[in-house]
Amino acid sequence: MQTFVSKLPDVGTTIFTVMSQLAAEHNAVNLGQGFPDFPMDSQLTDLVNKAMKNGFNQYVHMNGLMQLRERIAEKAQRLYNSNINPDTDITITPGGTYAIYTALTTILQPGDEVIVFEPSYDSYVPNVKINGGVPVYISLQYPDYSIPWDKVKSKITARTRAIIINSPHNPTGSVLHEQDMQQLQDIVRGTNILIVSDEVYEHLIFDDLPHMSVLRYPELLERSFVCFSFGKTYHCTGWKLGYCISSPQLMAEFRKVHQFNSFSCNTPMQVAIAEFLQYPEAYLSLGKFLQHKRDYFQQLMQQTPFKPLASHGSYFQCYSYAHLSNESDRDFAIRLTREAGVATIPVSVFYHNEKDDKVLRFCFAKKASTLEKAVDKLKNAVISRV
Repeated sequence: MQTFVSKLPDVGTTIFTVMSQLAAEHNAVNLGQGFPDFPMDSQLTDLVNKAMKNGFNQYVHMNGLMQLRERIAEKAQRLYNSNINPDTDITITPGGTYAIYTALTTILQPGDEVIVFEPSYDSYVPNVKINGGVPVYISLQYPDYSIPWDKVKSKITARTRAIIINSPHNPTGSVLHEQDMQQLQDIVRGTNILIVSDEVYEHLIFDDLPHMSVLRYPELLERSFVCFSFGKTYHCTGWKLGYCISSPQLMAEFRKVHQFNSFSCNTPMQVAIAEFLQYPEAYLSLGKFLQHKRDYFQQLMQQTPFKPLASHGSYFQCYSYAHLSNESDRDFAIRLTREAGVATIPVSVFYHNEKDDKVLRFCFAKKASTLEKAVDKLKNAVISRV
């Protein structure tokens, strides 16, 4: 038998797979995994079909279709007054998660420290560890999940290589504000610290709040990899298409890693999205569209004993059950799936130490009938177990 040493010995099957499988076994409504169950814009799918029929089926440029990169640069200028060079500053990637992984692989050397805010999207820490980095954990402040900037300052060392930020935030729906970006800018000024900014929910922001993209801050952008997702923007998570924006020097290094991994991304979809980006209303209306779903879900959930926590963006809203049960959030989520027929995600899985505030994450990016069915099950279930 061969000896094999795992690079990720502590990593098993993700909670998303576990809960989705459990949902299928019990015929539960799946409000766990973050994907829409409603159709995407038929105009965009028609454009993909048109691109394939027109022969756009071979490799596109390693950095991405130039027309698409040009449209992204125009969008960045329009939304954030950011001057992005489509030739040197943008690379199209097979999804936002890939962009994050490639950014960390580009910059990390063994022993480098990376500040990670928890609860955190589940790929961050494995990405850091597989590249020999050391995650430095900082808990966001419950219940609003804001960043404790004094703690960030205290965690900075000579080995700090990067800080990962995420707004709108998965799993909590919190967002960064102007004062957060100023604090971040002040902390990294005069250092060699780089920023990886996960902005895949860029347009899914609510309550008339502005998205505080790193692209708004030239000083930060110079040291940042800013990662985006077309899948989240156009309700097509299965397309696995996104992009990264950075400064020319950093992007040149990013592309060295990219060229030996995926090298190139799906051609007809790039052609289609480049054309579809001519219709900005499709992404500008997204915030109101998802906010309506959040508000409707909140209204429905008033029929249940769960207590909502604030959500200002993303596909998600967290709800507390601390007054209902002493069970761990993992046990409670499993019982809810089996007995109530509704699958969620326990928020403790987004912490390295499984910090348990008795909170579940619900995905509201679903058809109204799906949300209604889920809440109908919840309100009729025996949930309390104190």
